[in-house]
Amino acid sequence: MNAFDSRVAAVVLAAVAATGAAGQELPPLTVVDSVTLEEAVERTLRVAPQVVQARTSLGTASFGTKQAYAAMLPSLSVSTGASLSSSERYDPDTNLRVSGQSDSYSAGISSSMDLFAGGRNLAAVRSARATERAAEATLVTQRFAVALAAKQAFFAVLRAEELMELNRQRIAQAEEQLEAAERRLRVGSATRSDVLRARLELSNARQALLESATQRRTAMYALGEAIGTPGAVAARGPASLEPEPLAMSPAALRALMANEAPTVLSALADVRVAEAGVSQSRAQYFPTIGVSGGYNWSNQEFGLAQGLTSWSTRISLSYPLFNGLQREAAVDRANAQLTVAEARAQAAARAAVAELEALLAALTLAEQQLAILEESVEVAREDYRVQQERYEHGTATILELVSSQIALTQAEYDLINA
Repeated sequence: MNAFDSRVAAVVLAAVAATGAAGQELPPLTVVDSVTLEEAVERTLRVAPQVVQARTSLGTASFGTKQAYAAMLPSLSVSTGASLSSSERYDPDTNLRVSGQSDSYSAGISSSMDLFAGGRNLAAVRSARATERAAEATLVTQRFAVALAAKQAFFAVLRAEELMELNRQRIAQAEEQLEAAERRLRVGSATRSDVLRARLELSNARQALLESATQRRTAMYALGEAIGTPGAVAARGPASLEPEPLAMSPAALRALMANEAPTVLSALADVRVAEAGVSQSRAQYFPTIGVSGGYNWSNQEFGLAQGLTSWSTRISLSYPLFNGLQREAAVDRANAQLTVAEARAQAAARAAVAELEALLAALTLAEQQLAILEESVEVAREDYRVQQERYEHGTATILELVSSQIALTQAEYDLINA
């Protein structure tokens, strides 16, 4: 064995040792469930904390709208009370102590409402409705984000399975190369270096299979975590993974994103909230007119049959002539918040269109890259077939054959990850 063969042998032994140390058998993988893409998205949307939080926030905002409407209705309250007391006094006529008792019972009902509040209540309703719309947009945003994460987890499992299958094919090819090298070594048409190189490639292929198996295990558990199932979950792939054309033209998508993207809708809702805040602050310049009334009953004996009754009605008007410029400060703050909200809404529209353009460009690039990668795989596969035939006939070296196989494997890796 020459010096070169010795170096190759050392590399092979090191690779085999590394495979033996790092490639211990993985624990058995128990698949507890399997889902389609649609099932994965649906189940993830049910359990994702961010979706649950957005949904509860929407419920809170909806109740806030109801509360804003209810604030314009009359308030109604009832009251009741009882007082029992005893006392003693000295009677000078009889020179005796005389005890007595004094009881009283009362009940009442009262109501009040604002007849005019300068539009403050209507502004509160507009603010509550805008807050509800913002919560709806936030929920849509979270649903999209969670659906994307679920799809990524689903396809990560499929990608890992395809990588495992690719590495199995790589092992089969490496075993064929090793058999061919040993066969040629026996007849004297190859060197021991050819056999060692083939063993090295087989060792690398087995190591790659172990790594892809670990990736699949990790991806399955990540998918189970995403859909709310403890354990490993398999992915049932669709019948075809061919990309589908866009449902809308790019121009229609631009118009849609600029006006109805969830982030834009949320920003516009914030503008409506700020506008309502301006109206509420300006309402302080108007007087508040209210009306109230009540009906009361009192008696020294328990029961409603007898007793004294009374009723009352009151109309009030209040208007602060000067309150230390608090009204002016409130209006100034509200206008500032409105200016900021409008600027953010415009920025959100621009950002949505820019993000769409980036996604459209990435989609076009991905489609072109996919076509190129498919062609690269076909070319690499044909080159590997030619190199196999050349090696069998002794016109190619094992280095050329292994290099061709590595190029084919890399092309297939790139296609799977595209």
